[in-house]
Amino acid sequence: MTADKTALRSFQVNVPEAELTELRRRINATRWPERETVRDQSQGVQLATTQALTRYWEKEYDWRRCEAQLNALPQFITEIDGLDIHFIHVRSKHDNALPLIVTHGWPGSVVEQLKIVDPLTNPTAHGGSASDAFHLVIPSMPGYGYSGKPTTPGWDAAHIARAWIVLMKRLGYTKFVAQGGDWGAVITDLMGLEAPPELLGIHTNMPGIFPVDIDKAAFSGAPAPSGLSGDEKVAYERLQFVYQKGIAYGFQMGLRPQTLYGIADSPVGLAAYFLDHDARSYELIARVFDGQSEGLTRDDILDNITITWLTNTALSGARLYWENWGKLGFFNAKASPSRLPSASSLTNSIQPRGAGQSGRIPN
Repeated sequence: MTADKTALRSFQVNVPEAELTELRRRINATRWPERETVRDQSQGVQLATTQALTRYWEKEYDWRRCEAQLNALPQFITEIDGLDIHFIHVRSKHDNALPLIVTHGWPGSVVEQLKIVDPLTNPTAHGGSASDAFHLVIPSMPGYGYSGKPTTPGWDAAHIARAWIVLMKRLGYTKFVAQGGDWGAVITDLMGLEAPPELLGIHTNMPGIFPVDIDKAAFSGAPAPSGLSGDEKVAYERLQFVYQKGIAYGFQMGLRPQTLYGIADSPVGLAAYFLDHDARSYELIARVFDGQSEGLTRDDILDNITITWLTNTALSGARLYWENWGKLGFFNAKASPSRLPSASSLTNSIQPRGAGQSGRIPN
């Protein structure tokens, strides 16, 4: 009898010790370049930061801690459109919890979401109420972590969005919501465009809201258009900062991802590449490895790098940029103008919460 490829198969992470030994050997064997010729980060990830990361990674970092955190949660693999999809699925003890699918980005993985699992599924233990509870689904994007690596083109953000809808319905959810950041935000936007009746709402922390002409102007480096409000001008300037200071990697991966053999072969090369995401994030990470306390820890940063190294997904993850090159932007609205609501209709649809209203989408 042929096994049902759409079945949910239990999954556990179990990295052989030999792979961790080899990782440390490669870290130790790094051939270092000379220090940058400037005193700031304008030439990229600084030597002192990278060497501090390396010392901690080789001598103190414990992958088994992260592995145990993953394995403490229910993990599964199921096949969608011919590709294995890995996901964490934690059901709340509260029966009326709202199903929620949360999608990570680049350079990222499901380990980024481990801290939110208990607060969202068990809110009463964190000062919330049962009505705040979610059933949580956290998938690894295709080519990332323990999901399969696409062997043919076609797994772009829109395809992933459709696959997530299939996943949620396969889990038996007739109503659910979606959330994401970075690529997860784009995928969540596109889930909204698919508009399946089961999807009640979306939330992103990188909303695609910029009109096409504004997005193009920011990308070109042009000054802010006249007529913007104060808040709109701030948003424009921050978008322009991202385009000017934070997307060099996007061009490389969008145009020539297969050329990045170095980040598949060198763990320190991979770490430096991941650290160089954007100027503000790098400043925070540099402070962390300088011994300062920030929202992220050294382990948080290295968990993401290590899972990518151990699964050899640096290039398969990079190809997502190639898949989407020229198809859609990151920060622009994902619908044609005729499908976008007007500002007045959005304003009219937002009503203040009255007494006794929970503000929750009904389950």
